[in-house]
Amino acid sequence: MDTISKLQNIAKNNGGIITTSKAIEAGISRATLWRLKTENKIQHIANGQYIFEDDIQDELLSIGLRSDKIIFSHETALYLHGISDRTPFEHTFTIPSGNVPPTATKSECKMYYIKPELHHLGRTLLKTPFGNEVNCYDLERTVCDIIRSRNKVGTETFLAALKAYAARPDKDLNRLYSYAKQLRVSGVLRKYLEVLL
Repeated sequence: MDTISKLQNIAKNNGGIITTSKAIEAGISRATLWRLKTENKIQHIANGQYIFEDDIQDELLSIGLRSDKIIFSHETALYLHGISDRTPFEHTFTIPSGNVPPTATKSECKMYYIKPELHHLGRTLLKTPFGNEVNCYDLERTVCDIIRSRNKVGTETFLAALKAYAARPDKDLNRLYSYAKQLRVSGVLRKYLEVLL
């Protein structure tokens, strides 16, 4: 199998993205990747990530692949859950306190920090609009995050998220209240949900 065929295979199995690590596993050197980039056969999209020139980048997958600590949250999670029909202006994710994401990611995304013991609370996998799975918080954790950060996300987003959640047939109020206690927002949650439910 020639180099381009190997790279096509990697891209096909990884949501269109060729990572340097997967290329090296397949016996393709960094120098070869660089040469193909200069020949405009592949395009560099982020540190250690490439796509074929004619492919469209799955931005969420690209961000998610940069660190296993990245979990999409807040406005991006609302979008992935179908609560918000607007693509976020900048993607939002949560990482554990004390972790530093790649510099490029810090400049293009909005980040939230959380205690390491609460980082995986409500973590699930959701599909991006391109059909690739990424780490994201479940619906109940997302609602709690929106409540915790209501001053940062804005009143309109905050109230719209609560109304949309209250109308969902698949909501899990027991899980929501359990998360709210752990994230210390149960009092605020109760105040708003009593009006909406």
